[in-house]
Amino acid sequence: MITHVRHTSSRLTIIAFLFLTMATIAHAEPTVTTTAIPLGGQAAAAAVDADGTIHLLFQTQHGPQYARSLDNGRTFSESIDVVDREAQKPGLEFDVWDMAVEPNGRVHVALGTNAWKLKLPKTEWGFFYTQLEPDSATFQPVHNINHKPSEGFSLAVDDKGQVTACWLADKLYANVSGDHGRTFSPTVKIDSALNPCNCCTTSAVYGADGKLAVLYREETNNERDMYLVLWDQANNKSTRTRVGSTPWEIDACPMTYYRVARDRDGFVAVWPTEGQVYFSRLDAGGVAKAPVEIKTPGATGTRTGIVALSLPDGNSLVAWKKDTRLGWQLYDPDGRPIGPPGSATSGGKGAAGVVTKDGRFLLFL
Repeated sequence: MITHVRHTSSRLTIIAFLFLTMATIAHAEPTVTTTAIPLGGQAAAAAVDADGTIHLLFQTQHGPQYARSLDNGRTFSESIDVVDREAQKPGLEFDVWDMAVEPNGRVHVALGTNAWKLKLPKTEWGFFYTQLEPDSATFQPVHNINHKPSEGFSLAVDDKGQVTACWLADKLYANVSGDHGRTFSPTVKIDSALNPCNCCTTSAVYGADGKLAVLYREETNNERDMYLVLWDQANNKSTRTRVGSTPWEIDACPMTYYRVARDRDGFVAVWPTEGQVYFSRLDAGGVAKAPVEIKTPGATGTRTGIVALSLPDGNSLVAWKKDTRLGWQLYDPDGRPIGPPGSATSGGKGAAGVVTKDGRFLLFL
């Protein structure tokens, strides 16, 4: 009888231990790790495909480079040039603006140049694009898809391979590809009522319902507020919702960068106002959830990188670049900070990060 009691007690102890272990795992805080960029490069953009492959773009003194990781960022492949040799003309410099990756690993890249500085024809001051086919060793030749002085380049791709290139030239424009970026449609003005800051940027992502979400900064009456546009491309209809609540009135474009990313049931957006970094969780209709605007510990400078990432459980990471530091803060699904902010030394002005297949936030230094 005594033996039986001890055996039962032992089993109960084991069961209790397993229960506590599972509960701990279920409520484990999200993890943030950092890794150095190959070749001492500077962060430009990063993304993960359906298989968990990490795709990384970074700037070097020799131009934009690309590398991939098959082991959650522990190691990276040998880097390759993003820009083909024929396009690499004396004095012409290419900079990465954005990247979008299809589930199968096809990589789409948005590029800008210093053609304006070299006084090249204005048709060369536009949105340059290239792509890397899955398992290919070289990017396709770079080509100009809008032939117009423009800035604020961003890319988004849906699960079917439709690619949208967004850009600014007094208005918010787009070129759409229905064949995985092989060809693009003529330029489309998304909504003539929008009046964006030309020297800021755009950030775009497809929502779960197939609509394109575009984050931009308005300049009407010098009130530089942030807005999210939801564009129903099939019916060519759009709606606009103000993001955040802190106003910023300034009589010149502040030249800021910002990001919008998919969340589990909507989007997460991050942006600076007077240098202070804010973020918001938005529903599928682009409406901010309470709290409407969350003030982070972060600050940014002119045209410095910013990152917003979310886990399937709703935990989010906001990261920002300021001078030579990359900073970050974790948040729970209700917008409450998790632990203290982190930071690390990081070169350049860019910021990039991903959610790895094993469920970690990974930032590039």
